[in-house]
Amino acid sequence: MDTSSIPGLELIQVADVVAREKSIEREEVMLAMEEAIQKAGRTKYGLDRDIRAMIDRKSGAITLERWIEVVEDVEDDATQMSLTEGAKQSPPLGIGEFWRQSLPPIEFGRIAAQTAKQVISQKVRDAERARQYEEYKNRVGEIVVGTVKRVESYSITVDLGRAEAVIRREEMIPRENLRQGDRVRAYVLDVREEPRGPQIFLSRSCNEFMAKLFTQEVPEIYDGIIEIKGVAREAGSRAKITVISKDPGIDPVGACVGMRGSRVQAVVGELQGEKVEIIPYTEEPAAFVVNALAPAEVAKVVMDEVAGRMEVVVPDDQLSLAIGRRGQNVRLASQLSGWYIDILTEAEESERRQEEFRSRSTRFIEALNIDDVIAHLLVAEGFVLPEEIAETPVAELSNIQGFDEDIAAELQSRAVEYVDREAQRINTALDEMNVADDLRKFEYISLGMLLTLAEANVRTLDDLADLDNEELIEILAEHELTDDAEAGDIIMAARAHWFNDEEGQPEIVTEQGDAANADVADG
Repeated sequence: MDTSSIPGLELIQVADVVAREKSIEREEVMLAMEEAIQKAGRTKYGLDRDIRAMIDRKSGAITLERWIEVVEDVEDDATQMSLTEGAKQSPPLGIGEFWRQSLPPIEFGRIAAQTAKQVISQKVRDAERARQYEEYKNRVGEIVVGTVKRVESYSITVDLGRAEAVIRREEMIPRENLRQGDRVRAYVLDVREEPRGPQIFLSRSCNEFMAKLFTQEVPEIYDGIIEIKGVAREAGSRAKITVISKDPGIDPVGACVGMRGSRVQAVVGELQGEKVEIIPYTEEPAAFVVNALAPAEVAKVVMDEVAGRMEVVVPDDQLSLAIGRRGQNVRLASQLSGWYIDILTEAEESERRQEEFRSRSTRFIEALNIDDVIAHLLVAEGFVLPEEIAETPVAELSNIQGFDEDIAAELQSRAVEYVDREAQRINTALDEMNVADDLRKFEYISLGMLLTLAEANVRTLDDLADLDNEELIEILAEHELTDDAEAGDIIMAARAHWFNDEEGQPEIVTEQGDAANADVADG
């Protein structure tokens, strides 16, 4: 913009037009013009001088002045004067005041005019970006509609009317082919200031985008009658959304589907044909996982609350349906429920249970020198290790069907003898392998685990601390350590001494608490 030949009132009119076009304050444009004139003034009268320009906001008249500050110690003759010199002025000037010298108007040459235009344009752009940031920073989490302005290999620029936004490639729906001029809806993912200016980032692949689409299409969700409890999505392919109604008279799934599927189809159309399953929410985890695995049928669910794991047994002919293409169905159900889900067929589950039953029975037969009938009764009652029998009161053992007090006492006596023999055998082996005292005193693993670790050349507490979760689980698999969280707790406890200060050892609290410690101690 060239202000060299613009009369005062026209200068004001130009500022008004620019302010309206860019949706910024007129004062921002006026300040940009003043800065441009100041820059031209410094070019003419000296870059080292403090040249200031003022534009009258009513008449548009331009005033150009040189300002010199009165200071106690002059360091720069171009912008400062001494108190003595200031006292000679009329009126006299004190420390911190300025002497102002009027300068003749500038005749803008071609280069000066071009420089002024660049300064004004840059300041207007900065003001426009600041306005965009202020407008959109509080709109994160909303859906906006815009027009595709530019398509690049790594992103798409969207014109929102009063601002521009960016959809990065990873935030687009896979295989979606947007072209210049297309209308597009997207979720405001983030608005942040960057070195090149405020940036608005949009997303079409995030879970929140689908939730907001349902909020727009389903009045009951917008009004708060139906609540979206969770969304799991693989953009462009398949998604699961779980809903619950606060009004018992309203079916949440039916409301989201709409008459003849009109509401859900509107969402599917926006998501380029993505398959959407709407699932009723329930507080009971097992029932919710069964719903989330639909359309597969579930025969049985076994929960491990400590590990956050759920074992789901399905009929043989439902296995592929439960797992889904490339594991998609079970993966989405796991994300939606927050549980780690193992899928087994009834045949696999039966075979595994039988093998588990046989191995535990064999363990009792060999350790306690008992027949298979008694071993089977112990396994059926839930006993896993001889140590458990040694710690169980005789009165409790005698309550097992087929046992009397004499049998119970004899079983406990044999179990105690076995535990003592094993402890002696293991301690002798640990001595021979020179296992360090710090590892032998480590309270989070049993003697049996300790021997297995020593045989795997883990013989100091530092050796144990150097392992990762997978390595520890692999070594202690025979001790039924399969939970990643439990393995992580053991390793973190082993690393605790690395972070100790001189005052003492920190308290180690495992995520599983007392129950997990009991499991580890039982081995």
